[in-house]
Amino acid sequence: MTRRGAFPLSDRNPQNEPGCVFCRVIAGALPASRVCEDDFTLAFMDLRQTNAGHVLVLPKRHVETIDLLPPDLAGPLMQATARVARALRTALEPHGINVWQSNGAAAGQEVPHVHVHVFPRYVGDGHFRIYPGRAPNASRRELEEIAARLHAALH
Repeated sequence: MTRRGAFPLSDRNPQNEPGCVFCRVIAGALPASRVCEDDFTLAFMDLRQTNAGHVLVLPKRHVETIDLLPPDLAGPLMQATARVARALRTALEPHGINVWQSNGAAAGQEVPHVHVHVFPRYVGDGHFRIYPGRAPNASRRELEEIAARLHAALH
């Protein structure tokens, strides 16, 4: 397989972390079953295949969490994620696909390098639910207050 866009970490971005397992995969120092790659992103099979086809998509530049992801990587990361999801749907024909991204230990992030999971789903596969039970609806007032705080943080 040709590695389009492959580069030594030190030549392309000195901010990559030599101790980061994903940076080591990007550099070719650790093996991975690569699905696709471009100048900005790499997608490879997750080692844990509880449903066959679980793929990780990540930026080649080391960034720990999505809130730190610069705009020049955010677009290519989502484009690569959508491309992988289309390929997964075509190749494996799952009943559905989950796409998720976790930030920080409290959210379940295990490797501190931004990555998106593209995960095939099948009716009755027994995997996670987003809500542990029926989630209560917030009041319109609560929603407006939170929206205002987020809006202020954006500007």
